[in-house]
Amino acid sequence: MGRPVVFFDIAATDAPALSGFYSELFDWRIDAANPMGYGLVEAGEGGIPGGIGSGEAKGVSIVVAVDDVQSYLDKAEALGGKTLIPPYDVPDTGTLAEFTDPQGNRIGLWKR
Repeated sequence: MGRPVVFFDIAATDAPALSGFYSELFDWRIDAANPMGYGLVEAGEGGIPGGIGSGEAKGVSIVVAVDDVQSYLDKAEALGGKTLIPPYDVPDTGTLAEFTDPQGNRIGLWKR
Protein backbone atom coordinates (compact mmCIF):
# COMPACT_ATOMS: atom_id res chain seq x y z
CA MET A 1 0.00 0.00 0.00
CA GLY A 2 1.15 3.53 -0.69
CA ARG A 3 0.02 6.12 1.86
CA PRO A 4 -2.00 4.55 4.71
CA VAL A 5 -5.45 5.48 5.95
CA VAL A 6 -4.90 6.53 9.59
CA PHE A 7 -8.28 7.89 10.72
CA PHE A 8 -11.96 7.93 9.79
CA ASP A 9 -14.56 10.59 10.48
CA ILE A 10 -18.34 10.26 10.61
CA ALA A 11 -20.13 13.61 10.33
CA ALA A 12 -23.65 13.85 11.72
CA THR A 13 -26.32 16.40 12.50
CA ASP A 14 -26.67 14.83 15.98
CA ALA A 15 -23.26 13.43 16.95
CA PRO A 16 -24.19 12.34 20.50
CA ALA A 17 -27.10 10.26 19.18
CA LEU A 18 -24.97 8.74 16.43
CA SER A 19 -22.20 7.99 18.94
CA GLY A 20 -24.74 6.09 21.00
CA PHE A 21 -25.83 4.16 17.92
CA TYR A 22 -22.31 3.05 16.99
CA SER A 23 -21.36 2.41 20.59
CA GLU A 24 -24.25 0.02 20.99
CA LEU A 25 -23.99 -1.52 17.52
CA PHE A 26 -20.25 -2.23 17.47
CA ASP A 27 -19.27 -1.86 21.15
CA TRP A 28 -17.09 1.12 20.19
CA ARG A 29 -15.58 3.11 23.02
CA ILE A 30 -16.25 6.77 22.21
CA ASP A 31 -14.93 9.65 24.30
CA ALA A 32 -16.41 13.11 23.66
CA ALA A 33 -15.01 14.67 26.85
CA ASN A 34 -13.11 17.43 25.07
CA PRO A 35 -13.77 21.13 24.41
CA MET A 36 -15.18 20.43 20.93
CA GLY A 37 -17.40 17.55 22.07
CA TYR A 38 -15.89 15.50 19.22
CA GLY A 39 -16.37 11.78 19.85
CA LEU A 40 -13.02 10.05 19.57
CA VAL A 41 -13.42 6.40 18.66
CA GLU A 42 -10.81 4.13 20.20
CA ALA A 43 -8.97 1.91 17.74
CA GLY A 44 -9.67 -1.73 18.40
CA GLU A 45 -7.20 -4.50 17.73
CA GLY A 46 -6.22 -4.33 14.07
CA GLY A 47 -8.29 -1.16 13.53
CA ILE A 48 -7.67 2.54 13.15
CA PRO A 49 -8.95 5.36 15.36
CA GLY A 50 -11.80 7.57 14.26
CA GLY A 51 -14.23 10.22 15.30
CA ILE A 52 -17.87 11.24 15.26
CA GLY A 53 -18.67 14.93 15.11
CA SER A 54 -21.44 17.35 14.30
CA GLY A 55 -21.43 19.27 11.07
CA GLU A 56 -23.59 20.51 8.25
CA ALA A 57 -22.32 17.88 5.82
CA LYS A 58 -23.19 14.30 6.72
CA GLY A 59 -21.08 11.39 5.59
CA VAL A 60 -17.97 9.32 6.17
CA SER A 61 -14.48 10.42 5.23
CA ILE A 62 -11.00 9.00 5.62
CA VAL A 63 -7.73 10.65 6.54
CA VAL A 64 -4.50 9.65 4.81
CA ALA A 65 -1.01 10.12 6.27
CA VAL A 66 1.33 12.13 4.02
CA ASP A 67 4.76 13.70 4.40
CA ASP A 68 3.77 17.11 2.99
CA VAL A 69 0.13 18.18 3.32
CA GLN A 70 0.30 21.12 0.90
CA SER A 71 2.05 19.18 -1.87
CA TYR A 72 -0.57 16.41 -1.74
CA LEU A 73 -3.35 19.02 -1.69
CA ASP A 74 -1.81 20.61 -4.79
CA LYS A 75 -1.54 17.21 -6.47
CA ALA A 76 -5.19 16.42 -5.62
CA GLU A 77 -6.27 19.69 -7.25
CA ALA A 78 -4.14 18.99 -10.34
CA LEU A 79 -5.93 15.64 -10.64
CA GLY A 80 -9.41 17.20 -10.41
CA GLY A 81 -9.96 17.46 -6.65
CA LYS A 82 -11.05 20.61 -4.81
CA THR A 83 -9.68 22.02 -1.55
CA LEU A 84 -12.27 22.17 1.22
CA ILE A 85 -10.06 23.16 4.15
CA PRO A 86 -6.51 24.42 3.60
CA PRO A 87 -3.75 23.10 5.87
CA TYR A 88 -4.00 24.10 9.51
CA ASP A 89 -2.18 23.07 12.66
CA VAL A 90 -3.93 20.90 15.23
CA PRO A 91 -2.25 22.02 18.48
CA ASP A 92 0.36 19.58 19.77
CA THR A 93 -0.71 16.98 17.21
CA GLY A 94 0.01 17.71 13.53
CA THR A 95 -1.25 19.36 10.35
CA LEU A 96 -4.57 18.60 8.63
CA ALA A 97 -6.27 19.61 5.37
CA GLU A 98 -9.33 18.34 3.50
CA PHE A 99 -10.32 18.09 -0.14
CA THR A 100 -13.01 16.46 -2.24
CA ASP A 101 -12.06 14.00 -4.94
CA PRO A 102 -13.53 14.36 -8.45
CA GLN A 103 -16.61 12.36 -7.33
CA GLY A 104 -17.25 14.58 -4.27
CA ASN A 105 -15.87 12.33 -1.51
CA ARG A 106 -14.20 14.09 1.45
CA ILE A 107 -10.60 13.08 2.11
CA GLY A 108 -8.29 14.36 4.82
CA LEU A 109 -4.52 14.75 4.57
CA TRP A 110 -2.55 14.39 7.80
CA LYS A 111 1.06 14.96 8.81
CA ARG A 112 2.18 14.27 12.35
